[in-house]
Parts: sequence; structure tokens; C-alpha cells
Amino acid sequence: MPGENLSRDEARERAALLSVDGYEVSLDVRSAVGDAQGEGPRTFRSVTTIRFRCNEPGASSFADLVAPSVTAVSLNGRDLDPSEVFDGSRIALEDLAADNELVVDAQCAYSRTGEGLHRFVDPEDGEVYLYTQYEPADSRRVFANFEQPDLKAPFRFEVRAPEEWTVWSNGAGERADGVWRFAETKPISTYITCVVAGPYHYVTDSYERVLEDGTRLEIPLGALCRKGLAPHFDADDVFLITKQGLDFFHDHFDYPYPFGKYDQAFVPEYNLGAMENPGMVTFREEYIFRGKVTRASYEGRANTILHEMAHMWFGDLVTMEWWDDLWLKESFADFMGAFANVGATRFKDAWITFANRRKAWAYRADQLPSTHPITADIRDLEDAKLNFDGITYAKGASALKQLVAYVGQDAFLEGARRYFKRHAYGNTRLGDLLSVLEETSGRDMAAWSRSWLQTAGVNSLTPQVLLSATGTVDELAVVQEAAESHPELRPHRVAVGLYRRTAEGALERYARAEVDVEGPRTVVAELAGAEAPELVLVNDDDLTYCKTRFDDTSLATLREHLGAVTDPLARALCWSALWNMTRDALLPARDFAALVLRFAGRESDIGVLQMLHAWTDSALVHYAAPEWRETGGRLLAEGALRELRDAAPGSEHQLAWARFFASVAAGEADLALLRGLLEGTEKIDGLDVDQELRWTFLAPLAAHGAADEGVLAAELARDDTASGKRHQVRCLASRPSEAVKAQAWAQVVESDALSNALVEATIAGFAQPSQRELLAPYTEKYFAAIERVWAERSIQIGMDVVRGLFPSLRDSRDTLDATDAWLSAHEGAAPALRRLVLEARDDLARGLRAQACDGGA
Repeated sequence: MPGENLSRDEARERAALLSVDGYEVSLDVRSAVGDAQGEGPRTFRSVTTIRFRCNEPGASSFADLVAPSVTAVSLNGRDLDPSEVFDGSRIALEDLAADNELVVDAQCAYSRTGEGLHRFVDPEDGEVYLYTQYEPADSRRVFANFEQPDLKAPFRFEVRAPEEWTVWSNGAGERADGVWRFAETKPISTYITCVVAGPYHYVTDSYERVLEDGTRLEIPLGALCRKGLAPHFDADDVFLITKQGLDFFHDHFDYPYPFGKYDQAFVPEYNLGAMENPGMVTFREEYIFRGKVTRASYEGRANTILHEMAHMWFGDLVTMEWWDDLWLKESFADFMGAFANVGATRFKDAWITFANRRKAWAYRADQLPSTHPITADIRDLEDAKLNFDGITYAKGASALKQLVAYVGQDAFLEGARRYFKRHAYGNTRLGDLLSVLEETSGRDMAAWSRSWLQTAGVNSLTPQVLLSATGTVDELAVVQEAAESHPELRPHRVAVGLYRRTAEGALERYARAEVDVEGPRTVVAELAGAEAPELVLVNDDDLTYCKTRFDDTSLATLREHLGAVTDPLARALCWSALWNMTRDALLPARDFAALVLRFAGRESDIGVLQMLHAWTDSALVHYAAPEWRETGGRLLAEGALRELRDAAPGSEHQLAWARFFASVAAGEADLALLRGLLEGTEKIDGLDVDQELRWTFLAPLAAHGAADEGVLAAELARDDTASGKRHQVRCLASRPSEAVKAQAWAQVVESDALSNALVEATIAGFAQPSQRELLAPYTEKYFAAIERVWAERSIQIGMDVVRGLFPSLRDSRDTLDATDAWLSAHEGAAPALRRLVLEARDDLARGLRAQACDGGA
């Protein structure tokens, strides 16, 4: 990767030597507009002054900077030769004094990969928009610094920008004499500093609260997006969730929001969901909805707003010392997103979404060969980049949900309050959090931490039911198992629910017991003597993190009566368990698809329904036996169309089934219906085919050769926006042609001309399940290219290419062997690259096992 990696050992050594008193950063981004000057990348001027102390005068260290060129460097008034001290990623600092001042004048490059200072030109009106994105270590692409989270300091930013622009940063800003100057920040880490600049559409509001001491807290609120998205921007709802979140966290954290204003920017071509820059949170602009979406989309946006807000305390106020403890912020924020959504907003079923969607991410990640403890071993920045994963976020949040059940909500929140007050503006490790939780709960947190935070893998819990001669429960036990690779058996606080059908046919819980599961087998004494259950749910209410299994009676009940489970969370947990069984080759993919066709039409929770659609699509593409795929696709398309026509006109369920129908449509009649809906010759009562849905319908038409370049060009003319361009690029790459695939491959692998968003769109279009044979030549090309791509491109683009172009649709033993051959021949390749290939190999091997299971059905 361009820009030298920083190791944990180097960071520790530098933190032991230096402490930083402050930064002054001056950026001149007037070069963002107009024609680029000269050869090479478009650049901007960056002048940084760093005041810092060294506790060993005479020692040497380095500052971080990734830039095309450095104009001048001075240390303590002494000019240094940039050609001697700057190597492209580091500035050597020799003979440091006790108190030091470093001044660096550099030409830094605008980014097209979403890393550093990203520059975007809106195709709709030609306007230029800028924003920064740094985590974990890309602020060094914008200004010279000490790029590690434990060297916190106050920052002062000033920015020269085109006259008609507005500029935002972490602190409040004012413009004078053509320069935007921003208030000094509190001590924060480099990776959460931020600059946003351009002709953004900006909406304001305010939040007020009287604190317990009688003082009034006032927080100016702002929300911004590109001008082209302004007609779709529902800022009122963003502000509503923001205010509800601020109320909730102030109620629970007993620490006033410490960063002044609270702006939220929705920005283009964003690699992440969002980023918790204090006072200046950034989000991907896809959270502004151009067409009709379901309630699940609004809930997801609210969750993200609250997740980032929780970071103001967990991550910004108190920050992990190094990326090993990334979970200290991400697990908490992921937990708090759902916790606050339920506690403060209209989305009272957010724990269902958490159980169904977030945990699915964790379960997958925890079964990969790259799984790791929640507290991970992060050797360097490349490791850190890859650990923003389902373990750090969703498994960590699940462990915290288990912790709340273990110590109690009051003790948990009191621990958080003490943690903030004790470590405000500082850096922490795992032990710092455990110590306050031990104080507030009286529990042995070391034992809990060893089991939950310091070991990897997911346990499975299976009920064993012994009935008496009279038909009551004689003994009910929970059997705990672990994978051979990660044999740890953990303590689980679980609720075990017993379900039977009522006279009306509803499958409802009639008995429940909470128990601490310890070791391989735990008897639930409280349930002895209960009526015989038709269904046993061993993680009822979703208190713990585990794979739920079923006994034979429960599985038979679900096959016939899953839709009769009346409690939406219990029903979601059953679906999740069945999906895990499908992935584990314990349930044939065609059986899972049959359950969806039989019962999903009765699913009331729209988020669960959309998740079922995604899982079913994956089951057909990756887990179904090859000889059944065509039949399965036809059955799913018929079922989806039936549900689409039966759904209430104009309902969100109708929209969800329309999208799912498009994803599985392949036959001539199905494609003709989609074409008719686009052209207006076909109609489904209540279905509004808005612009986003038009692109959804065009995607399968393009992939099956029923929409050519001219059709797609005409659609782009109709929707000549940044969003439209991304959709068009994806559709163009999806067409079934050797020449199309060759062009798409070259654009992504052999060139760096495309922006990150268009790389993502091209990759999404390239690999289509209906084009497996067409993709055959690219297995060998993939393995020949990935090491070069990893070395030459940014880490984000490298990740996109290595993950997105892996030949997963060439699902055969030959592809597995080719992957193994590459791994054997490249044992010295970058560990992060090998990790990505190992993960893709594991997914492929899992798919082949599931296909064998399905073929035997």
C-alpha cells in the first residue's frame, strides 16, 4: 500500500517519548475548482504547525505525512531539507528538544478513493464538493501529524476556499478576510478531525437542555448535503432523531455533550456508513432517500445517527490507546445504537433488527478463519483497517447485551458514567473499563472478559427435552458446543422459552425460565413439570450471543407452523437460527427457500422480511445445488410475484416484494413484466415505479441482455445525477458480453481512473450469477493481479478489488484448489491481503458444503 505502515510497537515507542500540546493546520483548497495545474495529481497546500514535548531531549522520532511533495520543513526554527527528511510517508525528526515546534509546508493530493480529502464533481451541475475521512490513519494525507490515537491534542484549523463556498470543521467557524477560522477543539485524536467544504445545502436547528446543576446546555445543530439532493433531504427527521438521542444520552451518561456544535454532513462517494468526527459527523449520502423506502431504511438511518452520537462519549471523549481496543468504542456504539433507538425513538423494535441483521454479520465473521477475539491483536494499521468487522461491531455489541443481562442495566450504565468522568479526554485499555464495571456490579469481570472478550468463536446451544410418561417435561437441558478450532465454552445468561399452539392455531410462549448456562450441559430445573412443548427456543429474548439449534420436535413444528409464531422477536430468532443451519449445511438451501415461500408473506416486521429476501437470494446463488438453481429461481420468482400482487397496494411490503422479484427474475415472462412496468404498459395497483425502483428493474434486464447500452444511456439522461451514474455504471458492467467483462476488468484492475464509488459500482455489476461461464477466464487473472493491486492501490480500493472480484461464482473444487495454490505460493504476501483471500476461500468452501447438503435433499 502507498504510505508506510505504522506498527503498534512504533506507536508505543513514540507515545512514550512525545506528548503533543497543539496543532495549527492551514489548508488552501481553492485549487479544488477549475482546471488542474500540471502533471500528476491535483493538489492543495497544507501548512501545519505542531507544538510538542519530548521527555528525552536529544532523541529522534518522526512525524507522519503522505503527500506528493513537501515544500519546507522547520524544526525549532531550523530549516530542514525536505529531500533528506521526507521519504513520502514520514518526516524524520532528529535531536529533539524538551519543547519543540515543527512546521511543515506540503502539497497534498485530493483523494478519489474516499481516503483523506475527497474531491467529488457532481455530474448534475458541475459543482465540486470536499470532505475528509481519516479512520484509521488518513489524516496524514491532509496534514503532517503524529498519526496514532493516543497522542491527542487540541486543533485549530483554518481553510482558504472558493468565495462562494461554506467550510465546516470540528469547531464553530467564521469567515474573515477570505479565510475560514475554526474554534480550537478539545484534545482529540488525529483520525477524528474533519473538514467539509463546498456549496452544500445547509439546514440548522438547535437543542437545549437544563442540566442538573441548573445551567443551560445549548447545542447548535446543522445538517448538510449536496444541492442536488436538497429536494429529497428530510432534515426534520434527522433533527428529530438527533434531539431524541441527545436527550437519551444525557439522561443515561450524566456527562454533558462536550464538543460545542453538532453538525451532520451527508456526503458523496463515502466508503463507510458514517464517521464520528466530534461536532462534524459525516454520513454516506445514501441515507438521503431519493425514492420510496421501507421503515427499515429509516430505522437503519436512526440507528446510525445514534451510533455516531454514542461515539461522542465512547471514542471521542474517551479513546482507545491503540487499535487493539477498537471495540471499546465500536462495540459500545453498536449496542447504544439499538439501545437508544428502542429507548428514545419511534423504532421500538430495534432489538429485532439487531438480532436479525447485526448478529448475522457477527455470526458470519466469527466463523471465518480470520476470526479474532473482540479485543484483537492489531499489529499495525493494515490489521486495524480490516478489523472494522462483524466481530468488533456486532459481536462486541452482543457481548455487551449479554453483559447487561449479567450485571444489570443500572450497574452497566453507572460503570459507563464513571468511565467517562475518570478518563475524559484520555486514552484507555480494556482493564480501565473492567475496573469500573467491577466497582459498580460487584461481579468478577476478569472471568467474564476472558470468556467473552479474549476468545474467538461462537457457541451453539441446543435443547434436550425428556418427557415423562404423562407427557410433561421430565428434564430440559441446554447443550453447549463449540467448534474444534475455537473450543471455548462460555457462560451464557439465557432465557429458555416453551411454545405451544393455542386453540386458534397461534404458536405462543407459555413458559419461560432464565438460567446461567455453564459448561457442556445445563439443566433448566425451573421448567420440569411443564406441559410438553412443540417448540423450545433456547435464546428467547435474544439475551446472549450464540447459534440457536432446535431439537427434532421443534424443527418439525417450525417447518409446519413458523408463520404462527406470534411474537415478532421470537419469530426473527427462529428465522436467524434456520439461516445459520442453512449456512452450516444442516438444512438444505431448497428447504430454507421453501420456508420463505410458505411463511415470509405473513411476516409483519419489514426489516425481517427484507433480511429474509437477502438470505434467500444468497441461498440460491451460493448454497443451492447447481442442478436445482434454475428450478429454485423459477419457484422464487413465481412466489415473489404472487406476494407482490397480493400485498396491500402502496404498502412497504409491496415495495419489498417488488425488489425481491426483480432480484430473482430471469424467465422471459418475468423480464417482460419488468420491462412493461418501466414502459408503463404493465401496472400493479399501488406500486409507484419511482426512479430508484426503475434502476432496480433495469438491473436484471441488463444482466440478462434485455437492456442494451442505448437503453441505459436513455435512463441516465432521465436521471443525470451522481446516483444515476452509479446505477448506470453497475448496469453497464452487468451485461452478458465478453467485451463488457474485459472492459470492466480493465477499468478496475488495470487503471486507477475511476473514483471509489464507480469502482464499487463496476465490481457490483461485473459478477452476475447468471453469467458463471462468462466469468471463467477471470479466476487465473484474479490470482495473477491481486498482489500487484494490493501494492499499488490504496487500502480501500485494494480491499474492494480483492473481496469483490474473488471468483466466488466459479464455485467448484478447481477454484478452491487455485486459491490454495495462491496461498501456498504467497506465504510472504501482506498479512492483510492473505486474510482477505483466506476469508473468501472459507466462504467458497462453506458454499460447496451447503451445495452438497442441498444436493442430497
